[in-house]
Amino acid sequence: MAIIKQKEQRVGVFIDTQNLYHTAKHIYKRKVNFTNVVRDVVAGRKLIRSVAYVITTENEDERAFLGALNKAGIETKSKSLQIFYDGSKKADWDTGLAIDAVSMAHKLDVVIIVSGDGDFVPLCEYLRYHGVQVEAATFGQSASASLKDAVDDFLDLSVGAKKYLLGY
Repeated sequence: MAIIKQKEQRVGVFIDTQNLYHTAKHIYKRKVNFTNVVRDVVAGRKLIRSVAYVITTENEDERAFLGALNKAGIETKSKSLQIFYDGSKKADWDTGLAIDAVSMAHKLDVVIIVSGDGDFVPLCEYLRYHGVQVEAATFGQSASASLKDAVDDFLDLSVGAKKYLLGY
């Protein structure tokens, strides 16, 4: 599945922050080093835009986290956690991430989805059909097999995980 990555390729990185955060928390009991993730997925190519999609709950740690992402050059888009009358909660940015990737695809040669969520398979198929190279990166243990099959290249962050985790 490995592909040749050309230095002049224009790259957009779309980060499903919750997906990566929860995987690192549950598997490694650590937080993600998003700076290293973005650097390695871009792989020396021309980064056009990197966007992290974040669900907020208005606590102090989130402000520091959002500030760290911005300092690393990662744009953040946030929405509040929805809490319903029955106490159930919903936190989902999949549609927003997909719309942004499709909207920006005409300015990109490569779309990188930083997530293991199989819900992104139709997005991958659409982008590839329209000539965009699609890559994904996440911790392999949480990656959907169908997502791995739908992309041109997959980076398993579990290989060399300490580089992608804080305080490892």
